[in-house]
Amino acid sequence: MSGVKYFKKIDEAANWILDRFESSLSLAMPLGLGKPNQLINTIYQKAKARPSYELKIFTALSLELPHSDQDLQRRFLEPFKERHFGKDYPELQYTLDITRGQLPPNIGVYEFYFQAGKALGLFEYQRNYISLNYTHVVPAVYERGIQLFICMISKNPKTGASYSLSCNPDVTLDLVDYYRKNGRPLKVVGVIHPDLPFMAGDAEVDSDFFDAIVDSPEVNHQLFALPHLKISDQDYLVGLQASLLVQDGGTLQVGIGSLGDALIYCLCLRQEHPDVYQKLTTVLIESRFQNSPHRFEFHQKPFEIGLYGTSEMVMDGFMHLRNAGILKREVFDQDEKKSCYLHGAFFLGSKDFYRWMGKRFEEGDAGLSMTRVSKVNDLYDPHELAIRRQRVKARFFNMCMDLTVLGGVAADTHEDGQVVSGVGGQYNFVAMSHELPDSHAVIMSRSTHGSGSKRKSNVLWAHPQLTIPRHLRDVFITEYGVAFTRGKTDEETICAIVEIADSKFQDDLIKTAVKNGKLSSQYRVPEWASQNRGENISELLAPFKKEGFFSPFPFGSDFTPVEERLLAALSSLKELQSHPLKIPGVLLSGMRIDAQKYEEELTRMDLFKPKNRMEWSYQKLLLAFLKLPK
Repeated sequence: MSGVKYFKKIDEAANWILDRFESSLSLAMPLGLGKPNQLINTIYQKAKARPSYELKIFTALSLELPHSDQDLQRRFLEPFKERHFGKDYPELQYTLDITRGQLPPNIGVYEFYFQAGKALGLFEYQRNYISLNYTHVVPAVYERGIQLFICMISKNPKTGASYSLSCNPDVTLDLVDYYRKNGRPLKVVGVIHPDLPFMAGDAEVDSDFFDAIVDSPEVNHQLFALPHLKISDQDYLVGLQASLLVQDGGTLQVGIGSLGDALIYCLCLRQEHPDVYQKLTTVLIESRFQNSPHRFEFHQKPFEIGLYGTSEMVMDGFMHLRNAGILKREVFDQDEKKSCYLHGAFFLGSKDFYRWMGKRFEEGDAGLSMTRVSKVNDLYDPHELAIRRQRVKARFFNMCMDLTVLGGVAADTHEDGQVVSGVGGQYNFVAMSHELPDSHAVIMSRSTHGSGSKRKSNVLWAHPQLTIPRHLRDVFITEYGVAFTRGKTDEETICAIVEIADSKFQDDLIKTAVKNGKLSSQYRVPEWASQNRGENISELLAPFKKEGFFSPFPFGSDFTPVEERLLAALSSLKELQSHPLKIPGVLLSGMRIDAQKYEEELTRMDLFKPKNRMEWSYQKLLLAFLKLPK
């Protein structure tokens, strides 16, 4: 490319783009953090004002601020949003219009991955979802005739002479190469964000990579930062067992979520508090696996060689592993001609994480490489043999919503076809694990969801919308145990997975399996797996929690102590909505509590001095749950 255009104003860049595509435009943007929100919003509004103009947007993971149409939830969310995301965060206008059912007919939005749960029940999102493996996005976008790619970038803080694709070299590098290879034009526009971390290596490009660069003082909003997640006891037990499977000198990939955070915490515990970890996991092994016919190889010792990371998503967990001295095994990158301890395709995380990422370049840390997704998510690379030798003892950890006793995994779509998130790279890593010696694809899942009469099993007989088919079954972990199923018969697999299901649901699973001729009628759940009950989950962790381990927010909290107490109360209040007959009793309980004792919490919700009957009811309901023991 030559003759790069430079713009100081977002509107001027948008006009330049629309002048080149006079009647219609098909554009693409990176998933997640790398969207230039202000530029796409300007293009969107201009197209919206011209009903004859056809605009198509192809992307994934459009990040949205939390919203609620419930008064109590709004009272909590609005002050938090302003503090955490900033007053001036430019929300994506097309997401707001889709949520309201107001997307103009001349505009289409097509995504291959959603922010979890955000698309449920939304017609435009669901009908225009494209189901794709992460590594198959580029040819799919090419076939759609994309004309323009816009992305957020960073400028070299030392020289100012180069730019970085930073958080999203993932599809960007592969897409531009694919278009050049096929001789089709593609306009590329980069928008500089002053706070976006500069990543060197494969992510660093010259100015001629772009047709236009926007360097505007208008772009000064905070980066979209994920709040730290709360980790439950259920999550911790899944993560603890998962950590036992990670072998020193191995390779690691971890998906996002509280289960992944729990795994990271337990790996750090193993490294930084080996005596505590050894004591705890020995009790776990003796209680859960001593009498099990399934033999596992567990790893309890601290890391000496360390781990090498290869993960499509780089998030806070890898920062914690690096700081703990775990993420330190290096491999030689044949393209960049340097040693690396981590290869990632995109990043998304907390404010602390973004600051840490920014320091990698400042401190001369070249071992973290942000690169193309085709290099991270599969083995089919010009240097395939080297990559295979590097990805030894690999453990690829991902999460699911439901799993079947035959070893199928539903990770992205409900039974009725409503898409919750997307396939992303999960299939890539599961398939890759079967191609590498001494490697495993580990699916982590809570055994149940919901509570009380609404509690349901996440272990099912069958599911019509599988992300991972049963012929790729491998390792499954719930809070109740580990099931190794690779190479096992259907009956052996059913037994192993039933034994890590909640006891409330085991009998129904067994009856269905027997009825369908997949399990002997003589099978009985062994004694060691017959007490898989929710009330028993916290017993193992209790003495260690008293010593300060396994706290709800082990990596810090974005909420104040008052807000954390309110979160617990609001969660209980949400469950109460499913039991309306209990509301009068809860109100009565709240009326007996002195509001003065909870002035901070009630003031935070603007309910300390109720102004009407509704606010009075809110106050009493909150008081009832704030009074509950922690």
